[in-house]
Amino acid sequence: MSDPGEVGKTCAALRRSLLADPGHRDAAVQTHLADCAECAAWARALTEFERRLGRAMQLGTGAPGAAEAVADPAGLRVSGARRRRGRRVRSRLIALAASVVVAAAILVLAKPREGLAHDLVDHMAGEPQAWATTDVPVPAASLAAVLDDARMRLEPDAGLVSYANSCYFRGHQVPHLVVQTARGPVTVMVLRHESSTRPERFDTGGFRGIIVPVPGHGSLAVLAHEQSMDAAMVDDIAARVRGAIVWTG
Repeated sequence: MSDPGEVGKTCAALRRSLLADPGHRDAAVQTHLADCAECAAWARALTEFERRLGRAMQLGTGAPGAAEAVADPAGLRVSGARRRRGRRVRSRLIALAASVVVAAAILVLAKPREGLAHDLVDHMAGEPQAWATTDVPVPAASLAAVLDDARMRLEPDAGLVSYANSCYFRGHQVPHLVVQTARGPVTVMVLRHESSTRPERFDTGGFRGIIVPVPGHGSLAVLAHEQSMDAAMVDDIAARVRGAIVWTG
């Protein structure tokens, strides 16, 4: 289970905690649910999913008529009415099982990038020094070391890189870069382990960003302070940096 203190910080942490233990509703969880309408709706969906799953399991083991539906397996004395009743029970079980599968898929897959966006913003908060506006580039050797770990390099077209670090993010070491622009610094994170199929924009926690797919190499996340640039500017920077990446492996 996630650390209770972590639950108060991110939506993703809270949802991982409740998936591990749906009944876990300590003070940190209750506070988060009171403040976050989206997580509250998600928790209600989880509760409904648990209820339906329990109901389906009860029907599967002791539904009225279930025993009759499987009685007399040789089929010698089963009436047409009993056969029809058995078919209705089986159809109901199949429908309930399908609804449980759909509910599970919704809970696990609904708005996955929203969770990623929150995690990105939380990570930014842990490295405030990266947001400095400067015209001093990071040493070439330091930048190369960070990019080599991700099996890539950057062409000069990416812009002036003022910060480069290999950060632990969602279970993997990933390049965390800051590129200077005329409107201020922009964070770029190379997420080789986060696949996506289309560009996904987000505005959360005072940041505006986009997650763009990089076929065969995961995704690229670009974030800026929302007051410094609009969505079109973020899109342009993401396209420029993505075009400047040369993959070496």
